[in-house]
Amino acid sequence: MKASLVLGSHNVNGIRAALRRGFRPFWDGEGVDVIALQEVRCRFADLPRGAFTGYHTALETGTLPGRNGVAVMTRAAPSAVRTLSGTALLAGHDGVFSEVQCTHIPNRDLAHFSHEGRYIEVDLSDAPVRVASLYLPKGAARPFETEKDGEKYARKMRFLKGLARLLTASRREAAAAGREFVVVGDFNVAHQELDLKNWRSNQRSEGFLPEEREWFSSVVGPRRLVDVVRSLHPDTPGPYSWWSWRGQAFVNDSGWRIDYHLASPGLAGTVTSAWVAREADYESRISDHSPVLASYDLSTLA
Repeated sequence: MKASLVLGSHNVNGIRAALRRGFRPFWDGEGVDVIALQEVRCRFADLPRGAFTGYHTALETGTLPGRNGVAVMTRAAPSAVRTLSGTALLAGHDGVFSEVQCTHIPNRDLAHFSHEGRYIEVDLSDAPVRVASLYLPKGAARPFETEKDGEKYARKMRFLKGLARLLTASRREAAAAGREFVVVGDFNVAHQELDLKNWRSNQRSEGFLPEEREWFSSVVGPRRLVDVVRSLHPDTPGPYSWWSWRGQAFVNDSGWRIDYHLASPGLAGTVTSAWVAREADYESRISDHSPVLASYDLSTLA
């Protein structure tokens, strides 16, 4: 078994565009063991092999063309894969995918989203850890301007309800199997005032609504899941992980911290470092999200 685990998470905002902007040179230089992706946004037929070569990849694209899609890339083939749909795309080191049946995750509230490619779990074969990649719906600001805004808000709140149940079940199931659990990805929620630059003017914005923040508080805690980046940076604004492409948001670091590593307490206790790999300048950006990484010392697990 591995003595350490370096895990990265990246909302790529379209894998083909990310490839053109330097996705592989960045990740090839990081020496990570596991990469979790969100917003792959690519149909099965159009998946670029070069994005995934050198890794075993479990991918849930969903059925909405050009939208969503989550993946977990690992050095060794995973020992198990779970999705809301019960199907996944798997590729070996050659990056060639095939569709397979995998373990179906039952969840009444999330069944409605099973075709959207928003959640996937893998059990690592070289470490006692279950890794999940998540892309959560964006929602809508309040008050609603249109009926569609109300529908988007309701969808997000339904997803949050189901996700809370799923995270508890997966953490407990992993523990029963002798595994730690970590869910990473784009939660589309800034939990605390420290998690976005302009929090005062965004209190009615999607991603910072009081009920969204209350939900986040309900899933984290010393006996549930631990926000590992915040645990190492308790009083630091950010570090932000998302900035609008528009205006001077990136240059001025007017960002949001909406990409997380939420780990079971045992795994969180092994973290040695956690950081956002913010690009050096606007022109170097791979996506509107920067990668979030953490290093875990598995040798200290009881």
